[in-house]
Amino acid sequence: MTQKKERIAKVIAGAGVCSRRTAENYILAGRVTVNGQKLLTPAFLAGETDMICVDGKPVGAKQETRLWCYHKPTGIVTTHKDPQGRPTVFEQLPAYLPRVISVGRLDLNSEGLLLLTTDGALARKLEHPALGWKRKYRVRLHGTLTKSIQEKLQKGVTVQGIRYAPCQIEVERVQGTNTWVLITLTEGKNREIRKMMDFVHLPVTRLIRVAYGPFQLGNLGKGEVREVTKKAVKELLCE
Repeated sequence: MTQKKERIAKVIAGAGVCSRRTAENYILAGRVTVNGQKLLTPAFLAGETDMICVDGKPVGAKQETRLWCYHKPTGIVTTHKDPQGRPTVFEQLPAYLPRVISVGRLDLNSEGLLLLTTDGALARKLEHPALGWKRKYRVRLHGTLTKSIQEKLQKGVTVQGIRYAPCQIEVERVQGTNTWVLITLTEGKNREIRKMMDFVHLPVTRLIRVAYGPFQLGNLGKGEVREVTKKAVKELLCE
């Protein structure tokens, strides 16, 4: 029977040691050995019987695919290391969680639902627009959302050469000079809502993601995590 082989960076990442990119950097720095020999290229294909070590420590078996819902507070960035030294999501997570990566991102000043998983392939699948999942946000705008602006945004707009697809916008309530709206996106491009709203001169003063596909923020408290059931994860992997 032919032994299944995978790129070694994928194997190391799958064991929860680090990301694929970091694993490639470790290899180039001479920190990875296979069967006692220092590895010289990240193009190496590792088999199930190969003994892989990083800094002399054996790499374990691939982690079970798991998924969590996390309520990200404002003031932290969605990255493992921030060059500006700002606090990160992954520094704030409960210590009992294994190494996880995020499904997409929420920027520094945004809050709400963020999905976390141990499986990079699942993260990429859940991020991809082809899946058709909708992202919903409760957004506080400074100013009044007129009917004409609402219709314009719902048809899609182009901002600085970037095309933003049509979105759904529902006005929830008006509080003084602020307007709360529920916005539903199908793409989730970088800072999409903020850029669209700046374009129509309605700056965002608060942004909360309340749903990502079938997953809801619900009553999850800030900084709290809730694991998705194994059955639900299995169904996602089979889709």
